[in-house]
Amino acid sequence: MSGPVIGINPPHLLLRPRVALPFLLVALIWGSTWFAIKDQLAAAPPAWSVAYRFAIASAGLFALAAFGRRGFSLTGAGHILALAVGFTQFFLNYNLVYQAEIHLTSGIVAVLYALLMLPNALLARLFLGQKVTARFLVGSLIGLVGIALLLVHEAREAPPTGLVGLGVALTAIGLLAASVANVLQASAAAQRDSLVILLAWAMLWGTLLDAAFAWVTAGPPAFPDSARYWGGVAYLAIFGSVVTFPLYFGLIRELGPGRAAYNGVLVPIVAMGLSTLFEGYRWSALALAGGALALIGMVIALRGKSEPLAGRP
Repeated sequence: MSGPVIGINPPHLLLRPRVALPFLLVALIWGSTWFAIKDQLAAAPPAWSVAYRFAIASAGLFALAAFGRRGFSLTGAGHILALAVGFTQFFLNYNLVYQAEIHLTSGIVAVLYALLMLPNALLARLFLGQKVTARFLVGSLIGLVGIALLLVHEAREAPPTGLVGLGVALTAIGLLAASVANVLQASAAAQRDSLVILLAWAMLWGTLLDAAFAWVTAGPPAFPDSARYWGGVAYLAIFGSVVTFPLYFGLIRELGPGRAAYNGVLVPIVAMGLSTLFEGYRWSALALAGGALALIGMVIALRGKSEPLAGRP
């Protein structure tokens, strides 16, 4: 029998494989999805693009559950929770994101979504009783300065067009909807059911709402004849949803909503890095400073003291 080794600090959260691997994988994938979303806006009504994405993704998650021989059943409370997550995350949040990208560049929307850590931490404090530590606050303040610099940089490089105020408002409401879904995933009720099965049902409920909304607002389904469009839908459904959401919501259960949302700080930095590799993007001093401060704030906020980690923002 062995106990803890006295005098040896546990490794930083970002060095622990069960946290670091999903944290980085989700950031890498979601950092690429913003381009795919923007690319789809002209090919089909945004509401139908959302419905197609989550129709494929929910089928993928049910297939994953079947492969794991978990069955598909949920408790009654689980279905209510799945409906709530489906409404907030996979209906309200994503329809607002797609609409926001009509008026704002994908880079600006991605940077604004890096602010998710704030409503997540506040809602977790209000409804789950999770403490907001001084370390988290200090890291968040530093990170916010970095995010502000990235936002200024994105606005200078690619000025938004259209109704900018409407785009920001849509993003803000979508951000709050996503935050509610994140906090629901960290609740005690969510722990009673399998994460994959809960997500599969949440996506199915969300898909039904998406399809109804699309039919009412955009008419019958539109099926573009573009292979690029359907390739983008498939990428967003499989990699951007089936792979990432179980990993991300697992991080929420492990770290708490506030700290898990720091994944969003990496997303615009990853997106800018991918643009550097494939689009000839050049980093400015403002972008470098913003990225560095955002990463420093993330490291400070995610500094873990001890095990277990679950439920501590």
